[in-house]
Amino acid sequence: MHRKKDIIQLKQYGVCFLLILFLTTGFSALSQDTVKDSTTVKKTLNKDSITVKKTVILHSPRKATIYSAILPGLGQIYNRKYWKVPLVYGGFAGLIYFINFNNNEYTIYRQAYSDIIDNDPNTNSYLNLKVNPSFLQPDRITQFTDALRAQKDYWRRNRDLLVISTVVFYAVNIIDASVDAHFFGFDIGDDLTINWAPGPIMCLDKKGIGILCKFTF
Repeated sequence: MHRKKDIIQLKQYGVCFLLILFLTTGFSALSQDTVKDSTTVKKTLNKDSITVKKTVILHSPRKATIYSAILPGLGQIYNRKYWKVPLVYGGFAGLIYFINFNNNEYTIYRQAYSDIIDNDPNTNSYLNLKVNPSFLQPDRITQFTDALRAQKDYWRRNRDLLVISTVVFYAVNIIDASVDAHFFGFDIGDDLTINWAPGPIMCLDKKGIGILCKFTF
């Protein structure tokens, strides 16, 4: 009964965290001024009397953010970063596994600690922990009780930290999708060049010869 109540309480905390995070990221995404969808437009650039046709792909960070908030990994698919999807679900799978593992250990030690302090000889689940029989002697029972309490607190702390880490990982998944969407149409083509040439420079009212650099975007 205690284990069932603890799992229900843990799920309630997780749902509350995810709901708050979803609402905050959702409203922030709606407030962004973005284009409606991925669209291809054509621009004409005049450079040195040469007409260059350039295709610019417009992307929607708002959609990427909302997609990842609704279903982790969906925003990465929208951004065409398919290799990130296994990382997202692998991270969630690992976190959920360790949450369940730590919660099971916490439930065992919590029940054992509860049994040893209730002075009821019929509740003795602590005997299933394979402890040294010498710890059950009257002169060492207090030390054993303190050890059970320390273990109970240890597993509970680990479980709670992993729940928080899961919420943070969920937020990182949304932020990653949003950032990738903002840089989706970032130009890394041949127009990004750097030219250098010798030229005059001035230093302390003295003329000299140096190198001039010119960046083209």
